[in-house]
Amino acid sequence: MSIVANTEPRIQDVKVTSNTIVAYLVDGRVISVPLAWSWRLSEATPAQRIHFELIGDGQGVRWPDIDEDISVEGMLHGVPAHRSQTLAHPRSDQRHGNHKPLKKRLERSQKTRR
Repeated sequence: MSIVANTEPRIQDVKVTSNTIVAYLVDGRVISVPLAWSWRLSEATPAQRIHFELIGDGQGVRWPDIDEDISVEGMLHGVPAHRSQTLAHPRSDQRHGNHKPLKKRLERSQKTRR
């Protein structure tokens, strides 16, 4: 009979500060990554940042209010979230006089490509 210990890193708790995302692992380690690695968390309100759910058995964290998921493996291996090109600068269009919602702008651009 052999007893196999779970050696996969698992998150026990998370804290988002003004500069970092801090994960407290069940084995006692504490890891952190820059807040800028998650543009969704960077732009989230403090209330949205504290509302999270652990994914699975602690393999990741989900912030349902902002549709953001971060895995412990991603934090350990340095994998920042990349902003989608379609969402990269929706506010910049408004500064240039384009006040149509993002969905309408995307629909219009898809029609012009056809």
